[in-house]
Amino acid sequence: MHEIIYSPLQGTAVVLEEVNDPMFSQKMLGDGMAIIPSDKKLVAPINGKVVMIFETRHAIGIQSESGFEILIHMGIDTVMLKGKPFEILTNIGDDVKVGDHIANVDFETIKDSGYETVTPVISTNRDVRWKKDEGAIAFGEALFEVSE
Repeated sequence: MHEIIYSPLQGTAVVLEEVNDPMFSQKMLGDGMAIIPSDKKLVAPINGKVVMIFETRHAIGIQSESGFEILIHMGIDTVMLKGKPFEILTNIGDDVKVGDHIANVDFETIKDSGYETVTPVISTNRDVRWKKDEGAIAFGEALFEVSE
Protein backbone atom coordinates (compact mmCIF):
# COMPACT_ATOMS: atom_id res chain seq x y z
CA MET A 1 0.00 0.00 0.00
CA HIS A 2 1.21 3.52 -0.76
CA GLU A 3 -0.07 7.05 -0.50
CA ILE A 4 0.92 10.41 -1.96
CA ILE A 5 1.56 13.24 0.50
CA TYR A 6 0.74 16.62 -1.03
CA SER A 7 2.35 19.96 -0.27
CA PRO A 8 0.66 21.78 2.62
CA LEU A 9 2.45 25.01 1.69
CA GLN A 10 3.46 27.09 -1.29
CA GLY A 11 7.15 27.86 -1.54
CA THR A 12 10.40 26.01 -2.20
CA ALA A 13 10.83 22.30 -1.50
CA VAL A 14 14.15 21.22 0.04
CA VAL A 15 15.50 17.89 1.24
CA LEU A 16 15.44 17.22 4.99
CA GLU A 17 19.23 16.96 5.08
CA GLU A 18 19.35 20.74 4.50
CA VAL A 19 17.19 21.55 7.55
CA ASN A 20 19.24 23.23 10.28
CA ASP A 21 18.05 20.87 13.04
CA PRO A 22 19.49 17.37 13.58
CA MET A 23 16.11 15.95 14.62
CA PHE A 24 14.98 16.54 11.03
CA SER A 25 18.21 16.51 9.00
CA GLN A 26 19.22 13.15 10.50
CA LYS A 27 15.64 11.87 10.08
CA MET A 28 15.26 10.97 13.77
CA LEU A 29 11.51 11.57 13.59
CA GLY A 30 11.03 10.14 10.11
CA ASP A 31 11.67 10.89 6.45
CA GLY A 32 10.02 13.38 4.12
CA MET A 33 10.70 16.82 2.71
CA ALA A 34 10.76 20.40 3.95
CA ILE A 35 9.33 23.58 2.49
CA ILE A 36 10.55 27.15 2.73
CA PRO A 37 7.13 28.86 2.68
CA SER A 38 6.13 31.85 0.57
CA ASP A 39 2.56 32.07 1.86
CA LYS A 40 1.03 32.00 5.36
CA LYS A 41 -1.68 29.49 4.44
CA LEU A 42 -1.25 25.84 5.50
CA VAL A 43 -3.48 23.13 4.00
CA ALA A 44 -3.99 19.43 4.74
CA PRO A 45 -1.45 17.24 2.88
CA ILE A 46 -3.57 14.05 3.09
CA ASN A 47 -7.12 12.89 3.67
CA GLY A 48 -7.40 11.81 7.28
CA LYS A 49 -7.92 12.85 10.87
CA VAL A 50 -6.08 15.46 12.94
CA VAL A 51 -4.51 13.40 15.74
CA MET A 52 -2.16 15.94 17.33
CA ILE A 53 -1.84 19.69 17.71
CA PHE A 54 1.18 20.58 19.82
CA GLU A 55 0.32 22.77 22.83
CA THR A 56 2.29 25.69 21.35
CA ARG A 57 0.54 25.18 17.98
CA HIS A 58 3.81 24.89 16.00
CA ALA A 59 3.19 21.29 14.90
CA ILE A 60 0.21 19.30 13.62
CA GLY A 61 -0.09 15.53 13.22
CA ILE A 62 -2.52 13.95 10.77
CA GLN A 63 -3.22 10.25 10.32
CA SER A 64 -4.39 9.22 6.87
CA GLU A 65 -7.41 7.03 6.30
CA SER A 66 -5.03 4.11 5.72
CA GLY A 67 -2.91 4.71 8.84
CA PHE A 68 0.01 6.76 7.53
CA GLU A 69 1.07 9.45 10.02
CA ILE A 70 2.31 12.84 8.87
CA LEU A 71 3.85 15.54 11.04
CA ILE A 72 3.97 19.16 9.89
CA HIS A 73 6.46 21.17 11.96
CA MET A 74 6.08 24.89 11.21
CA GLY A 75 9.55 26.43 11.43
CA ILE A 76 12.60 25.41 13.45
CA ASP A 77 12.70 25.91 17.25
CA THR A 78 9.37 27.75 16.97
CA VAL A 79 8.17 26.04 20.14
CA MET A 80 9.99 28.96 21.80
CA LEU A 81 7.41 31.38 20.38
CA LYS A 82 4.69 29.85 22.61
CA GLY A 83 2.05 29.78 19.87
CA LYS A 84 2.20 33.47 18.93
CA PRO A 85 2.54 33.19 15.12
CA PHE A 86 0.18 30.22 14.69
CA GLU A 87 -3.56 30.33 14.01
CA ILE A 88 -4.85 26.75 13.96
CA LEU A 89 -8.17 26.36 12.12
CA THR A 90 -8.82 22.71 13.01
CA ASN A 91 -9.12 20.58 16.14
CA ILE A 92 -7.91 17.18 17.27
CA GLY A 93 -10.37 14.62 15.94
CA ASP A 94 -11.43 16.65 12.90
CA ASP A 95 -11.54 14.92 9.52
CA VAL A 96 -9.60 16.77 6.82
CA LYS A 97 -9.27 16.43 3.07
CA VAL A 98 -6.29 17.35 0.89
CA GLY A 99 -6.31 21.12 0.42
CA ASP A 100 -8.47 21.95 3.46
CA HIS A 101 -7.20 25.19 5.03
CA ILE A 102 -6.00 24.06 8.48
CA ALA A 103 -3.78 26.91 9.72
CA ASN A 104 -2.31 30.34 9.09
CA VAL A 105 1.29 30.98 10.05
CA ASP A 106 2.87 34.41 10.44
CA PHE A 107 6.23 33.47 8.97
CA GLU A 108 7.38 37.12 9.13
CA THR A 109 7.04 37.02 12.94
CA ILE A 110 9.03 33.77 12.97
CA LYS A 111 11.80 35.39 10.90
CA ASP A 112 11.73 38.61 12.93
CA SER A 113 12.10 36.52 16.11
CA GLY A 114 15.30 34.97 14.73
CA TYR A 115 13.94 31.55 13.82
CA GLU A 116 13.91 29.69 10.51
CA THR A 117 10.64 29.29 8.61
CA VAL A 118 11.56 26.03 6.87
CA THR A 119 8.74 23.58 7.56
CA PRO A 120 9.48 19.84 7.67
CA VAL A 121 6.67 17.54 6.49
CA ILE A 122 7.54 14.03 7.58
CA SER A 123 6.18 10.51 7.62
CA THR A 124 6.60 9.32 11.21
CA ASN A 125 5.55 5.69 10.74
CA ARG A 126 6.18 4.62 7.14
CA ASP A 127 9.00 4.53 4.59
CA VAL A 128 9.29 7.27 2.02
CA ARG A 129 9.51 5.78 -1.46
CA TRP A 130 9.66 8.83 -3.72
CA LYS A 131 10.38 12.55 -3.20
CA LYS A 132 9.79 15.60 -5.33
CA ASP A 133 12.86 17.31 -6.73
CA GLU A 134 13.93 20.43 -4.88
CA GLY A 135 12.52 23.71 -6.15
CA ALA A 136 9.27 25.60 -6.44
CA ILE A 137 6.18 23.85 -5.10
CA ALA A 138 2.51 24.83 -5.02
CA PHE A 139 -0.33 23.90 -2.71
CA GLY A 140 -1.52 20.37 -3.40
CA GLU A 141 1.44 19.36 -5.57
CA ALA A 142 2.81 15.86 -4.86
CA LEU A 143 5.59 16.21 -2.26
CA PHE A 144 6.49 12.57 -1.51
CA GLU A 145 5.05 9.07 -1.45
CA VAL A 146 4.94 6.74 1.54
CA SER A 147 4.59 2.96 1.51
CA GLU A 148 4.21 0.02 3.89
